[in-house]
Amino acid sequence: MPATAPLDLGTAADALATGRAAVLPNPSPLTYVVAATDPQAVNNAKARPAGQEVALWVHSDTTWAELTSALDLAPAALATALVLLRVELVTLLVPVRADTAPPAWAAPALRDGHLLLFGAHWPPLAGLLARFPRLYVSSANRTGQSPAPTAAHATAMFGPDIPVADADELRSTGTPHAATTMLRIAPDGSLTHIRHGAQDRAHGPDPDRYLAHLDRARGEG
Repeated sequence: MPATAPLDLGTAADALATGRAAVLPNPSPLTYVVAATDPQAVNNAKARPAGQEVALWVHSDTTWAELTSALDLAPAALATALVLLRVELVTLLVPVRADTAPPAWAAPALRDGHLLLFGAHWPPLAGLLARFPRLYVSSANRTGQSPAPTAAHATAMFGPDIPVADADELRSTGTPHAATTMLRIAPDGSLTHIRHGAQDRAHGPDPDRYLAHLDRARGEG
């Protein structure tokens, strides 16, 4: 990766600090995302119903620790979930316990008894993420459009009112980009493929090949 000036996150940070949405980068081959401290701001930016569920961005170890007592996962499955979020960078549907409600701030991410979680912690964003330990996040796209692979695409899609943190110099311009793969994890750690995305694309159209790859990686670990 070539040496570059520090990522300019000031305008995005100002937006987040006032409850507005900002478009933030991810490492390739993931697309940009739209994030906010208010889930309605994410949905409004995407021009979709304000009450639609959004992913909770569990980039903070503290946020993850505060969630774990409400997650219906065996200890080994809990460890697997964290690897999927932090290493594989998938979006993950995680079951919640019937007898332990998740924190109220997690409710916007609740879907059919599962929390919708995203866990990437890209180093160029570390300073900004440290300021905002609880963020809600979704792919950077308006409803009906593809997620933005570059800052220019995001700016054109969202317009001047939503700041875009441009990290294209830190990303691979020759790599096809896509939104995250979505998986669902069961209490015993077994996985179900929910949505094709950047992580499983290299394994071909059959999602079982990607799940087999993850099983092998767990076995080797």
